[in-house]
Amino acid sequence: MPENSISLLPPLVAILIALWRKNAIIALLSGVILCWIMVSDWHIIEGLGASSLSLLNIFKSANQTYIIVFSLLIGALVKLLNQSGAVNGFILLLSRIKLVTNKRRAALLPTIIGTIIFTDTNLSMFTAGMASQQLFDKYKLSRAQLAYLIDSTCAPVSILILINGWGAYILGLLDGFALDNKVSIVVSTIVFNFYAIMALIIAYYTAFSCRTFGYMNKTKPSNTLKIKDSPTTKISPPIIMWLPLLTILLTTLTILWYTGDGDLRQGDGAFAVFCGVIISIILCAGLIRYHRALSIQQITKNSFKGIKEMFPAVAILVLSFAFGDGIKALGTGVFVSEVMNLQVATVLIAPILFLIAGIMAFATGSSWGTYAILIPIAIPVALDSGLPVPFVLAAVLGGGIFGDHASPISDTTVIASIASGCDHYEHVKTQLPYAVIIACVSLILYLLFGFNLM
Repeated sequence: MPENSISLLPPLVAILIALWRKNAIIALLSGVILCWIMVSDWHIIEGLGASSLSLLNIFKSANQTYIIVFSLLIGALVKLLNQSGAVNGFILLLSRIKLVTNKRRAALLPTIIGTIIFTDTNLSMFTAGMASQQLFDKYKLSRAQLAYLIDSTCAPVSILILINGWGAYILGLLDGFALDNKVSIVVSTIVFNFYAIMALIIAYYTAFSCRTFGYMNKTKPSNTLKIKDSPTTKISPPIIMWLPLLTILLTTLTILWYTGDGDLRQGDGAFAVFCGVIISIILCAGLIRYHRALSIQQITKNSFKGIKEMFPAVAILVLSFAFGDGIKALGTGVFVSEVMNLQVATVLIAPILFLIAGIMAFATGSSWGTYAILIPIAIPVALDSGLPVPFVLAAVLGGGIFGDHASPISDTTVIASIASGCDHYEHVKTQLPYAVIIACVSLILYLLFGFNLM
């Protein structure tokens, strides 16, 4: 099919359905079907067949298969850590060693935990939140500030360190483009992800100085809510938690180094994280049995429960890959890049993509759904405009995180409220000024860097 304006229809339909239904799965599935019907010259039956085939073809790619399995197994690992009592043991350890003796240390604790546990955003938020609630009450810090600190460290760290599901997902979305080294490109986005970097810096400054502004100044420790106890009251040795998480990191880095012949950036990222989570789960299960935290039957049952809980996220993952393939077949990215090169100044490309990503993620509550739609469009734009691919990709990634932070329907925003015991509306209201200011500074930086990179 010719690469013309009608090729914009699938992403526009996907965006509108996401805004209307607030459901990334329905939006992406609709986009996939429409893509292949259009590729099939509007033959509906043929298009439906091509859509089904595109979903099956995803599993022909070893990298994408590794990423899908990794995402499922992360669910099993998180479930085992929770149900074995390892998370509670880790929290108890933190309280026993008495690292926190004043207000500043109380504020720094969730910030540091949110930075260290980068393998899973939800695990990071719940651990940081549950470990800090009583300390924040004791030192007269508001739960809104706790919600802000864990929300502004966990997601930005996940998109910067990328040895997790986020990094694997982005690598999968880059699959199929004529790029020299995808791992190197993803790593290179770190220095250009201005929103995530500044969100972390401001979070640490807020924790260290205990200074706040805007609506956050009006919050009080008494205006907090109690949250339910953790899913399990069992307490197990903290080594069951920290050693498997450390193993994921070390295994991933080792395999990246080995497959890249000594250069981490040249390694096989998808295979590395896949091996990392496999070894981590085996180690976790072994530690659980050694400390008799769960029986073999309980380990098996909870592993399958964790995998099952990841099905919705993995459905988005699979549909994202299929949608990207459909967009490529339709030539949408090529058309948008040609239009932007003719109609948009090169210096404005990154700021525009950052804004679009932010608006989409805000409206849909899903940064992953946003990436699925925009990354297949942004990469051809970068290649044709001459801008560095990591620079343009970072603008999309940072915009998605901004939208997540500002959106009241984002899962990370909701989880941050629950984990901290903060009223959800209060968390959204108090975090929004921080997110908007950092986004404005990010736009200026993308403009300035755009001038220098032209």
